[in-house]
Amino acid sequence: MQASQIDNDVLNGPIISTFLRYAIPSILGLLAITTASIVDGIFIGQFVSSEGLAAITLLIPFFTLVFAIALMLSIGGAVRAGSYLGQNKTQAASAVFSKCLISIFIVGLLFMGISLMLDQQILALLGAPDELITLVLPYFRIICVVLVIQITSMVLYYFIRLDNCQKLGTAALIAGALINIGLDALFIIGLEMGLSGAAWATLIAQIVQMLILATYFLNKQRRLKLILRPGNWSEVGKVAYNGLSEFVNELSGGMVILLLNWLLIIYQGVSGLAAFAVINYLIFISLMIYYGIADALHLLISQNHGARQARRIRDFVTTALGMVFVISMILVSILLLYPQWLIQLFLQDDALESQLLSAEFIQLVWPLFAVNGLNVTLSVYLTAMQKPLPSMFVALSRGLILPVSLLFLLSAWLPDKQFLIALPLAEGLTFILALFLYWHFSPSRIIKQNF
Repeated sequence: MQASQIDNDVLNGPIISTFLRYAIPSILGLLAITTASIVDGIFIGQFVSSEGLAAITLLIPFFTLVFAIALMLSIGGAVRAGSYLGQNKTQAASAVFSKCLISIFIVGLLFMGISLMLDQQILALLGAPDELITLVLPYFRIICVVLVIQITSMVLYYFIRLDNCQKLGTAALIAGALINIGLDALFIIGLEMGLSGAAWATLIAQIVQMLILATYFLNKQRRLKLILRPGNWSEVGKVAYNGLSEFVNELSGGMVILLLNWLLIIYQGVSGLAAFAVINYLIFISLMIYYGIADALHLLISQNHGARQARRIRDFVTTALGMVFVISMILVSILLLYPQWLIQLFLQDDALESQLLSAEFIQLVWPLFAVNGLNVTLSVYLTAMQKPLPSMFVALSRGLILPVSLLFLLSAWLPDKQFLIALPLAEGLTFILALFLYWHFSPSRIIKQNF
C-alpha cells in the first residue's frame, strides 16, 4: 500500500468516526439547500398565494430532467474519479473531473436556450391552467438561467468533496442558502415582488455559491486539476453509464410527479395541487438528508473499492443504513404527531380546503418515509461498486415502474384520493428488491470478481 493511502482515513480510519466526518458536512450542506427551498415554499404559500405554491409544483417534473443529467455526471464521475484516487491515479481523476464539469455547463446552456424559446408550450405540457401560466411565466424564465449556474455548481460540489474539501463545499451551500432566505424576505415580503422575487433571490444566491466553490481552484494542495483539453471524451459515456441509476432515479421521480399533478388536477383541482405541494416539500426534506448520507457513502465505497477492501465497504454500508433508519423513524413520528403544524407552515389560514386535503394526503403516504431512505442508500451502494444496471433496477422500481403502474391501477379502482397509497406501496416493494440485490452483489463477491 502506498504512503498516500496509509494516511488516508477513507482507507484506514475508524469506521463510524470516518463515516460521520464525511456524512455530517454533506448532510448540513444539503439541509442548507433544503432549508432555502422550504423557506421559498413558506414565503410563496404565506405571502403570495396557494396558487403560487401550486404553480411551483407544476415546474418540478421539467427541472428534474436537467438535474437528472447533473446527478448522473456528478455521482457517476465522482465514483469513477474516486476509484482512480484510490489507486493513486490523480491525472486520470482530474481528466474525469474536467470532462464532467465542461459537459454539464454545455448541457445547461442548451437547456436554457430551449426552455426560453418554448416557455409557454412547456408550461402547457406540464398541465398548467391558463391562470397559472400567467402567474408562473416570469419565475420560469429567470429560473431557466439560474439552472446553468446551479447544475455546474452541483458537479463542482461533488468533486470538491471527493478531494477532502467537505468544509468548503458545505460553507458554499450554507452561504447560498442563507443569502437565498434573506433575499426571499426582502423581495417577497419587503418589496412584494411575488414569484419573480423568489426567482431573483435564487439567482443571486446561486452566483455567490458558485464563487465560493470556485475558490477550490486557488488551493495549491488540491488533487483535482481543471484540464481544458482532457482528451478521450468517450469516457463521459462510461461516467454516464455508471451514474445511470441516479439519472433514472431523478428523471423518473419527475415523471411520477407529472402524473400525480395530472391526476390531482383532474380529481382535486388547483387546491389538491397546492395541498400535495406540502407533501412534495416533506419528501424533498427526507431525500436531501438521505442524499447527504449517500454522498458520503459513495465517496467512501468508491475509494475502498479501488483499494479492494470489502470488509470496510460492508461496515460503511451497515453504518449508513443504521443512520438512515433512525432518521426515518424520527420523520415518521413528526408526520404522525404534528401534521397540522407542518401544513400551516406552507398554506395560509384562508386556504382551508388545501389544508384539509394535505392532512388527508399525509395519512395516506406516511409509510413512504419509513423506507425511501433505505432504498436510496442501497441504490447508491450499487452505483459506488460500479454496478449501474442493478442500481438502475432499484431506481426504476421505486421511481418509475411501480409508482406509475400502481397510480394508474389504483386511480381506476379506488375512489377519490386513495390512489396515493401507490407511493408507499412502490417503496415497500422496491425495498425487497434492493435487499436481494445487496445480498447478490455483496462487497466480497464484487471485489473477487473484479480483481
